[in-house]
Amino acid sequence: MPIPLPLSATAPPDVFDAWQRSDPPVPRIRGRGRPLAAGGLRFAFYGRISQLKAFGVEVWMPEAEGLVDLESADHRALLMMLGHQSQREVLRTRFRVRAAMTAQVREQGRHPGGRPPYGYRLVDAGPHPSTVQASWGRRQHRLVVDPVAAEHVRWIFARRLEGWSTAGIARVLNERRVPSPGVYDHVRNPHREGTVWTLRTVAAILANPRYTGRQVWNRQFTDHREAVPGDRRSSLGPVRVWNPRADWVICPDRTHSALVSDEDFTTVQEITARAVPEDGQQRRYALTGLLICVVCGRRMSGHWVNGRAGYRCRHGHTSAQPTPEGAPRWVYRSEARLVEDLIAANPELADLVDAGDVAAYLRARDMVVVCGHDNPVIEEAAGEPEDHPVTDAEQPASIGNAKIKSPSGERETSGAASTVSGRAEAGDAITVSE
Repeated sequence: MPIPLPLSATAPPDVFDAWQRSDPPVPRIRGRGRPLAAGGLRFAFYGRISQLKAFGVEVWMPEAEGLVDLESADHRALLMMLGHQSQREVLRTRFRVRAAMTAQVREQGRHPGGRPPYGYRLVDAGPHPSTVQASWGRRQHRLVVDPVAAEHVRWIFARRLEGWSTAGIARVLNERRVPSPGVYDHVRNPHREGTVWTLRTVAAILANPRYTGRQVWNRQFTDHREAVPGDRRSSLGPVRVWNPRADWVICPDRTHSALVSDEDFTTVQEITARAVPEDGQQRRYALTGLLICVVCGRRMSGHWVNGRAGYRCRHGHTSAQPTPEGAPRWVYRSEARLVEDLIAANPELADLVDAGDVAAYLRARDMVVVCGHDNPVIEEAAGEPEDHPVTDAEQPASIGNAKIKSPSGERETSGAASTVSGRAEAGDAITVSE
């Protein structure tokens, strides 16, 4: 709420509402007259006042005892000091909020707010423990088991323990016409447009420790993607990003009924981290990240067939659901045949021997190979292809069928999320489990 102007300040009388007074009085904008902004420390952002002035907005502050004059050296110094104080207060408030949320979740086991995870419902848990908050009518909430959705959650964990892939689990759920979380509770999930189970939906459930009966907070944060740090006007739009597991706040005690035991949950997390296939053979894809699908523009992902390396693009399709009718044919290229075609069609590659040499040649020149059902073509890498990046790369849970073992760790991807393949370097060991 704006701070009232001191008695020594004068302002155009037409900006005040003479019939509606408040404590403190709030300046009002009248029609298309001279706009006026008034406030205290939290409105003092040095560098922004000049932009308001450019739009004809007069800024009044009690610290300036009236109208802010940007031509005055004293006023400019005052705004700089107040701006730094405002930033300091923001940081102090952020620290206090994080400390309070951490204590409420870790020590008290309270529900941190937000939507309940699939398999649970929110119910009233009485008045808010703070007398002030309770006087405002605020209530506590707690999680209780949803008898319908909970059975599906238990089934998902049981199948994963049996060795099922996330794609296989999602496919069976879709075949059984089990409503996805977004459909089952659409009122609380209006932002979710998907009507089917996907790899990421199953993976998110398998990686959520709240199913062990414990409250969890700080699993994700909002990245505003600001081109200029601290300037929201330069934001490219907010996205949710996973925090490292070490930053998660988990209550050590159970606060609600568990849908999976601690042992089973830990075992499920280890299932997603298998580094080599069952036959023990290490599989390498030298051209990882260098092949672009001519049909959809995605990066082609590694695919092991008949004991040899190959690459394919399913144009965003995953095995979690049937292929729609009329969909374009998948693109598949054997690595050995692809290298032969490239060397035969490009004389400058005549001295190269194998896929590793071709990959080194392309990376050194920032080039890619565009593949379709016809002969491959080498082109300059003009930019990133229009694919769908995996944003939860920090998580150990599976999100597809291909696993990448690199210095940064192991990850699973599907054919649609082929950007992960693009990040792997030559020689990275990639295993595919169908």
